[in-house]
Amino acid sequence: MFQKTTANSCSNIAFIKYWGNRDAAQRVPLNDSVSMNLDHATTTTTVAFDAALNDDQVMIGDQAAGDAARARVVAHLDRVRARAKIETKARVVSRNDFPMGTGIASSASAFAALSLAATRAAGLELSERELSMLARRASGSACRSIPAGFVEWIAGSSDADSYAVSIAPPEHWELRDVIAIVSVEEKKIGSYEGHAAAQSSHFLAERLKALPTRFHRVRHAIFAKDLALLGPAIEEDALELHLIAMTSAPPIYYWSPGMVRVIQAAQEWRGNGLAVYFTLDAGPNVHLICEAKDADQIAALARQVEGVQQVIVNAPGGAARTIDEHLF
Repeated sequence: MFQKTTANSCSNIAFIKYWGNRDAAQRVPLNDSVSMNLDHATTTTTVAFDAALNDDQVMIGDQAAGDAARARVVAHLDRVRARAKIETKARVVSRNDFPMGTGIASSASAFAALSLAATRAAGLELSERELSMLARRASGSACRSIPAGFVEWIAGSSDADSYAVSIAPPEHWELRDVIAIVSVEEKKIGSYEGHAAAQSSHFLAERLKALPTRFHRVRHAIFAKDLALLGPAIEEDALELHLIAMTSAPPIYYWSPGMVRVIQAAQEWRGNGLAVYFTLDAGPNVHLICEAKDADQIAALARQVEGVQQVIVNAPGGAARTIDEHLF
């Protein structure tokens, strides 16, 4: 019945952000969001259920998971076990090829990969929609890492109708996300706390009022492959997320001097005729969005900005998938 399974999933960068929940327990968001999968920011996870185990074993990277991380993985395994009607414990080994907990949506790729690997290992065959909904319960943005390419998360109004779908395949648009990493330290306040605090910001209502127009502008820009339309909208949305974080109670500050230097550099490059726009996740690192023809130049420029430690260039990534190379 059980079969060791390994899955690989992309992280994603949201162009329209998810920030704040309608239902925190089920991670049903306040608004629809749109993202792009990142093909060079991935998680690989192997899961094997084993009747000989007395407890779940969870390894992240090359070490045992810390208490908080382990608890999230075990809680998700429990969701899978409940669905498969089993009680068997599992061994889980997971590795990222990019820094975790720094605003590159590592929980998205991690829980998308875990959802696919664990369900297949338990003998379940879920549809893409079912898998997206399952991943969402562990980490909201993980639902967007299940489908391929450019993805829309339909917020819905309850657990039963909140899931993600692909609106365009990876090859639709030669867009690139050049991530300028200015910090690899795990952020002190995670997105989960940020979502809860968002409700206390008096700017949240204004954001929700403005979002439908911006959302449709971003979708149209993706379909039309129009960077000049996409860019200003994603910058506006990114700044709005951080405005709400900083005006929440307690306030959350993800900004750093390195982040500001990269943003100012991007504005300068654009002023000099280079088509590049920035977006931010809940962390200090900056995502520079451009077309493929300019990606090498922008990556080279980003490496010259003071404080940039690493640059990762991403094309649109594919769907979560199983692979044959196991981690144990």
